[in-house]
Amino acid sequence: MISRAFQVLVAVAALVVPGLLAGCATAPATGRTFFTGGMSPEDEARLGLQEHEKIVPQFGGVYENAALSAYISSIGNLLVQTSEIPNQQFTFTVLDSPIVNAFALPGGYVYVTRGLLALADSEAEVAGVLAHEIGHVAARHSAERYGQTMAANLAGVGLGVLLGNKAATDTFTAISSVALRSFSREQEYESDVLGVRYLTRAGFDANAMAGFLSKLLADSRLEAELAGQPGRADDFNIMQTHPRTADRVQRAIAEAGVVTVKDPIVGRDIYLGKIDGMLYGDNPDQGLIRGRQFVHPALRFAFTVPEGFRLANSSQSVIARGPEGAGFLFDQARESGGGSMTSYLTQVWAKGVPVQNVEAITINGMPAATGEVSVNGRSGPRDLRAVAIRYDDQTIYRMVFVTPAKLTDSLSRPFRETTYSFRKLSAAEAAAVKPWRLVLHKVRRGETAGTLAERMPFPDHRLERFQVLNGLEDNSPLPAGRTVKLIVE
Repeated sequence: MISRAFQVLVAVAALVVPGLLAGCATAPATGRTFFTGGMSPEDEARLGLQEHEKIVPQFGGVYENAALSAYISSIGNLLVQTSEIPNQQFTFTVLDSPIVNAFALPGGYVYVTRGLLALADSEAEVAGVLAHEIGHVAARHSAERYGQTMAANLAGVGLGVLLGNKAATDTFTAISSVALRSFSREQEYESDVLGVRYLTRAGFDANAMAGFLSKLLADSRLEAELAGQPGRADDFNIMQTHPRTADRVQRAIAEAGVVTVKDPIVGRDIYLGKIDGMLYGDNPDQGLIRGRQFVHPALRFAFTVPEGFRLANSSQSVIARGPEGAGFLFDQARESGGGSMTSYLTQVWAKGVPVQNVEAITINGMPAATGEVSVNGRSGPRDLRAVAIRYDDQTIYRMVFVTPAKLTDSLSRPFRETTYSFRKLSAAEAAAVKPWRLVLHKVRRGETAGTLAERMPFPDHRLERFQVLNGLEDNSPLPAGRTVKLIVE
């Protein structure tokens, strides 16, 4: 007699196998066949456009520099012409974000941030980044990833039926979703091989791709140092989502089987000329970090976080990380609500939360309210202090201070100082706030990395920032006449 379990497996196979066969495709760039889950190239284009409209605002919008955008697009389109999909429409976007990042969406949407462009030192290095992202599109990695998710989900359905357990299905869905959140190491390597081919066909040196990885590593180490977490460089590294090393890229160069390009395009001078004057760091329209102070000239306010806290800005909020898990979050209320600020705090913002010691206060002439909440998290007890400030009739700003219970008393005064540091800026003060910009400087005789670094407006680590920005090792000589990048206000 055929067991019930075997009957179920047969039924699942009848469901899954035809779907797998019907949803297969061969990537033109690799000749490899994979399951797409039914996602066609047209579906990829629609998905890419849909996500493009979401992604751009999340990264500060498009960087408004038509000449730079056209230049990056020209490099990208040259590389596309050397790929297996020369007739596909690509959209190359420079994002107005200081974060060092690059990525691709299905359908030919490729992004680089101005933070990455500031770190790059030549046209060849940027071409290496773009070629890698084009490789993801040409290999249809997004469709393959979608297909893997669908296959895992179908397998989960089979297991759920077999065990009579819906939880099994939910577990497989959750696991596959997390596991496939970014491209796999194999897909990253495949994109490197393809990118190497596109680079060399376009006349660039493939080693530019490997060279830029060392700059990314140096940048991540510096960011970890600035954040007070020198042992966690990987947390600040674009390679978290692009798991690659210089050795892997060298292996990709060997596997690509390309011929070394004679007199390859480097394009250092033309590239540096294109980024001369580019915004560096935050855009003033999104607020600026100046040491421990956050200044928003467009919305006209400022505040200062305690010693030992490092600020980070995003389009939705401002955060600061402090010692031993202490933190700070600042944002704007989506709905201002009505009535008193204590009512807003307890009935709107923290409705249903047992807020203790609620108090009405005044901050530099603005009505406000504060209260405390204690919670037990996975890392132990945490104390939260919430502060809501009515800036005007339409706007409420909010602060949340988070401390491990053992630090609450010692941070009470610094947090109070931060609360009362919040103030409005006058029109003159707002107008006086200037963004940082990247400018070019030709080294003069006698100038060193140390003397040039001192010109930059950073509060700390000036030399290290200068070295990373210019791809310099410790004690690297600076010959007179060499063009370097500086940051000025």
